[in-house]
Amino acid sequence: MDHAGKAARSAVFDHKVKSTLQPAPHSGIVPAKARYVSIQSTRSSFNALSGNMKGSVILLMSAGLFALVALLVKLLGQHLHVTQILFIRQIIMTVIVAPSILQGFPGVMRTGQAHLQIVRIALALGAMLMGFTAVIHMPLADATALGFAKSFFVTIFAVWILHEAVGPRRWAAVALGFAGVIIMLRPGTESFSVYGLMAVASAACAGLVMVLIRLMARQDSATTILSWQAIGVGIAVTVPAIYFWRWPTGTEWLLLAAMGIVSFVGQMTNIYAFKWGEASILASLDYMRLIYATILGYLVYETLPSTATWIGASVIVAASVYSIWREAKKNQQLTRSPGGRGFTN
Repeated sequence: MDHAGKAARSAVFDHKVKSTLQPAPHSGIVPAKARYVSIQSTRSSFNALSGNMKGSVILLMSAGLFALVALLVKLLGQHLHVTQILFIRQIIMTVIVAPSILQGFPGVMRTGQAHLQIVRIALALGAMLMGFTAVIHMPLADATALGFAKSFFVTIFAVWILHEAVGPRRWAAVALGFAGVIIMLRPGTESFSVYGLMAVASAACAGLVMVLIRLMARQDSATTILSWQAIGVGIAVTVPAIYFWRWPTGTEWLLLAAMGIVSFVGQMTNIYAFKWGEASILASLDYMRLIYATILGYLVYETLPSTATWIGASVIVAASVYSIWREAKKNQQLTRSPGGRGFTN
């Protein structure tokens, strides 16, 4: 491929991204004192909210941030290989959490469950690689909705690994959820694609990761689990990232940096939301991510979900919310817990 062609494509890509992300002009400059008063007023209003309201507001922000990460991955994936995107994301996130890791290093890496740590790293890597690939090649809303199948896999793996008791109504919700997945995948039609299967496989890996984290948390701290993943996934994608490396443009570097930072902030807001509010109330709000993905997909790519996608997604979300409600009644916290989400998102 000639250098002139590459330069032309990069220029077009940069122009498209800049025009998409360019902010509207301001009519004037807000005085510093007025900004301070506004911030103080917003903080006071937030502190006056109940715990559940605080958690709900923060979780809605978190869902929006995760939808934005998906959009950034999709934009970057038009020119960069998925392993390169994941490699740079891991570097950025490792740098951000480095103080926490270094503070307890090397003790933070000590574990009596090295085999489970390695299995979890492989699953998290598979979840991200397949999930990112699905996002790049599918409409944002479709990939997002199929990712919600994670909660059904959590139920299955929790029974198998943690010996969790699941009643017939939870199993019926799982069956209904997979029916929604089939409606969205539409096997046997022209709309069926391998990327839809990758989205479901990513959800399966993410679900198993959540269950393994619950199992490992009995012996290892959250910092140990995070440290193993940050280092392990980074090492695992180094060679393929170098092999498929294409030097990013200036705009792509900015998008890569934004992706890493937004990913971290999204995970932190997700954790803080569940510290303020009740898990049984907040977990269902995470499905707002589908609405955000639909809006972003329309604004950037002018695409809307098909009727089959809306029907299948509605079935998946309804079955997931019911599973969360049943967990709350049984005082179980796998599907509705934020504990494993940050390690695969």
